[in-house]
Amino acid sequence: MQTTTREILDRLIGFDTVSSNPNRALMDYVAGLLGAHGIAAQLIPDATGAKANLYASVGEGAGVMLSGHTDVVPVEGQAWTKAPFQLTEAEGRLYGRGTADMKGFCAAAIAAMIAASRRTLKTPLHLALSYDEEIGCMGVRSLVTMLEGAPVRPRFCIVGEPTGMQVATGHKGKVALRATCHGREGHSALAPLALNALHLAAEFVGALRAEQAEIAAQGHRDGDYDVPYTTVHVGKMSGGVQVNIVPNRATLDFEIRSLAEDDPSAIIARLQERAAAIVAGYPDFPEAAIVIERLWDYPGLGTSPGAEVVNFVKSLTGGNGTIKVAFGTEGGLFDARLGVPTVICGPGSMAQGHKPDEYVSLEQMARCEAMLGALLERLERRLLSSFAASATWRPWGSTM
Repeated sequence: MQTTTREILDRLIGFDTVSSNPNRALMDYVAGLLGAHGIAAQLIPDATGAKANLYASVGEGAGVMLSGHTDVVPVEGQAWTKAPFQLTEAEGRLYGRGTADMKGFCAAAIAAMIAASRRTLKTPLHLALSYDEEIGCMGVRSLVTMLEGAPVRPRFCIVGEPTGMQVATGHKGKVALRATCHGREGHSALAPLALNALHLAAEFVGALRAEQAEIAAQGHRDGDYDVPYTTVHVGKMSGGVQVNIVPNRATLDFEIRSLAEDDPSAIIARLQERAAAIVAGYPDFPEAAIVIERLWDYPGLGTSPGAEVVNFVKSLTGGNGTIKVAFGTEGGLFDARLGVPTVICGPGSMAQGHKPDEYVSLEQMARCEAMLGALLERLERRLLSSFAASATWRPWGSTM
């Protein structure tokens, strides 16, 4: 039976849980593994039953929740030299899709739960595993809803996205949007008599770039981020049928990643004004329109560097400072909807995520195991508010 982090990670990588695929086999494996150690796991399936979240606890009441997502990004079109869905060790690294983002942490968290079942904890440990994080933190929302109705919520949350085992206190919020541009079709030989929807879309891209330039020059700034201001980004544009037809419809998908000080609704309102100004330039085409719709969003995370959860997790890692991360996480939902103080801290680097030959180093995994080992000692011996104990280093592959 798999009980070490390494053994569990080997199994997790073997499940092809690209977001477009089911994750139920992986979750059934985790639930069965926990159950074999007397830990009851609650599965929260989606409408199809093919995907599920998982929530489990060792002990009762408020405690520390370890959170991770089980879906990964696709490997198609990438030049892998290792088998993406098979764990491979080489040169002090563990290769495979999801090793860094973020099955490495998930494996360590599962192993920590098994180790916790052998102890008498004064403060409980919780595990939350989700699906469809990579497509907008979509799957975890049903788990959050479940916790909203629970009599007791976790006191702290550690989201194990890759931070190089540094304690991250924040990330930007994100809104995904679609602009649908309506023009008038026509024969390309008479193109000036029609209204090309792709041209409208191109003008709107220019408006988005103008908004971005103004934000970068005049908007709020936060130097803790690699890009210290709110960003507006176009990711996809499509339209048209064939070259001799002037298209009457085009769409573009774009996003806003906002600092806590910036209101994305205000940015969207300004973009709607810019869109209206573009359309007003075509008075002879009453069908002209640029319609902006909000597809989905997740909140940012902005935990105070002096918060109790920050001091607590720093005491586990031995770290002194904090960082903020460029990518989004489910932590914003735990904080905004549940009021659970949250930090991000996990093994590896997002610089290796989403790439061919994704990897996490053995050194990073050992540091993660050390943090979770220190957490178990703390939960067993004293209240969360005591920060005196330091992390105890444990070798890779050990049972905690």
